[in-house]
Order: sequence, then structure tokens, then C-alpha cells
Amino acid sequence: MRASKTTISAAPQSSFRNASGLPVLIAGPCSAESEAQILETAKQLQNLQNVTIFKAGIWKSRTRPNSFEGVGAAGLPWLQKAKEQTNMRLAVDVANAQQAEEALKHGIDILCLNGRVTVNPFAVQEIAEVLRGTATPLLVTNPVYPDLALWVGAFERLAQAGLTDLGAVHRGFSGKNKELLYRNQPEWETMMQLRKELPELPILCDISHIAGKRSLLYPVGQRALDLGVDGLLLESHISPATALSSQQQQLMPQELDVLLNALKTRVKLSETTELVEHLDAMRREVETLDKQLAELMLHRTAVTNQMSSFGLGSAPAATLLGKKHEQLAGLLQPTIKTLQGLGGNEHSSAVA
Repeated sequence: MRASKTTISAAPQSSFRNASGLPVLIAGPCSAESEAQILETAKQLQNLQNVTIFKAGIWKSRTRPNSFEGVGAAGLPWLQKAKEQTNMRLAVDVANAQQAEEALKHGIDILCLNGRVTVNPFAVQEIAEVLRGTATPLLVTNPVYPDLALWVGAFERLAQAGLTDLGAVHRGFSGKNKELLYRNQPEWETMMQLRKELPELPILCDISHIAGKRSLLYPVGQRALDLGVDGLLLESHISPATALSSQQQQLMPQELDVLLNALKTRVKLSETTELVEHLDAMRREVETLDKQLAELMLHRTAVTNQMSSFGLGSAPAATLLGKKHEQLAGLLQPTIKTLQGLGGNEHSSAVA
């Protein structure tokens, strides 16, 4: 039996879309590590243009154990204090109902579901039930692999629980083409498909996790803005070199200020979006051709290596055989002369 669609409507006063048209900016460290780190980072980010939401990782879902998994609920009072001192709204990732309840008890304004939660309908439903009847804003990150139905399904579950202040986060996709440029592959077309499926839903882009390194933050951020996203998520740490997680993609607040000044918002024309999509399709075609060329070159190298093992190199076969014949004749010439001398004149006249 085919599931019926749930209508997703944007909240009248969305937390994830500015009436001015300027992007919503969410910034903060990958992980909350200490009270001093949280308070100092929040204080410095408070002074940056249009950064109104402070986000820090409290619970960190890790692929493998023995890596930093966050300070847990002990870090929530640090965020409360940061909110009191800066008046910025707070956002944290939650993975289950218990974490959602803990966060709300400590005054967290916005809850975020990361990609590993989005792929689990049971976890999404559990969180939706805990939040039923509240006006809690939620951000839902794309699944860790490109599955539009799972992403849309998460929004439908939340909407059925009466939650309306919803936004999407495009964070890219992992587990594919790890040798390529980005930490997470952007696959912008999936984000554009979500926009077509849920046109009223605000969409933000987590440029830090797509880029994976500071040098790519500007091009990824500018591309996201060119595609008309409603906001950006950026990771910022007062000392990235000593961060306990994601050192390569975090900026100091001063560096983040420079980046934000460099990024430009552009008018969201449908023609511009279509052009960008067309160029992106051509870029993917070029990447495919490049891979095919690389495979052909590797095959050519293997064949020439086999040829060289015969001592023939890559010269024409007739030329090589001629040279071999000349070398052989040179080696045999002294022997031929000796034999001729031993045979006397008979052999000479007979040959003549």
C-alpha cells in the first residue's frame, strides 16, 4: 500500500529564513570541550555580522569507538551560560528522545537531527513523539547516503506530530568517492530535488562538513549561496589546532569574519539556478570522461611495459629486425673470413 503524502508548510515566523533575504548564519565549534572554550567562542562570534545562532556538539556519534564522543549533558550548562551572556539562540544535535528532553530542559532553542538519525525512522519517530505539541524548531540533515525519500519521510513524521518550524540541512554525502576533493560529496542535485519536493521548506547548507578543509570553505559557501540556500552552518573554534575534533575544517572567529565578508548573496533568479544545474551536469560529464581517460592511460602503460620486457621498445618492428640483423652480421663477419681463407680459391671461384 502506497503511503500518503503529508503536506509540509513553512512556519509563519521561520527560525531558518530571514525576511531580509540575508542568509541565516549558524556558527560554533564542532564539539563543546570546556566551559571556557564555549564562552570565549560565543563571545567572539557574537560580534560577527548576522551570526544569530550558536551551535556546539554535545553528543558526538562516531563511526568507531575510542574517539572523542563529546562531553555529554555536562556541557549543556555551559551553553546556557553562553546564551545568558550573548543572547544568541542555541542549537545542538540530538540522536534520541532522551537527548532531546535533556536539551530542552537546559534551554536549547533548536534541535538538530544529523544524517545518522535521519536514516533511522524509529529514532525520528521517537523524537517526534517527545516534541509533540511543542513549537520546537528542528533542523533535519540529509541522510548519510543520497536517499530523498528518507529525508522527506523524516519531515513528514515531524509534521504529523504538529511540528511546523522545520528546516533542512544539506551536509553532503559520505562513503563514496573518498579520494575526491571534498570530505562529503555535495551532490547538489539531491538538495535541488528536495526543494522541488518541499518548495516551502527552508534549506541551509553545512559548508564545513562538505568542505572538510579551510581552503574549500569559500568555494563551497559561494556555490551554496548561488543555488539559493536560506542559510549556512559554519564551524568555528578559538584554537582549531587544539580542537578535539574536525581540526582541518574549523575557523577562528576572526577568520570566519573574513570568510563571511567575502561571500556574496546573489539574486535568486530561476534562470541562474537552471544555468548552474546545467553547468553542474556538464562538470559531472567531464569528470566521467577524465576517469575513462585515466583508465585508458593506465592500460596503455601496462601494454608498453609488456613490450619493453621483450627489448623491443616502441620502434616499428621492421626497423628493429633490421638492426638485429646488422648486429648479427657484424658478429659473424670474422668467422666467415676465416672459413673463406681455409677453403682456398675453389670456393672463391665457385661463388663468383
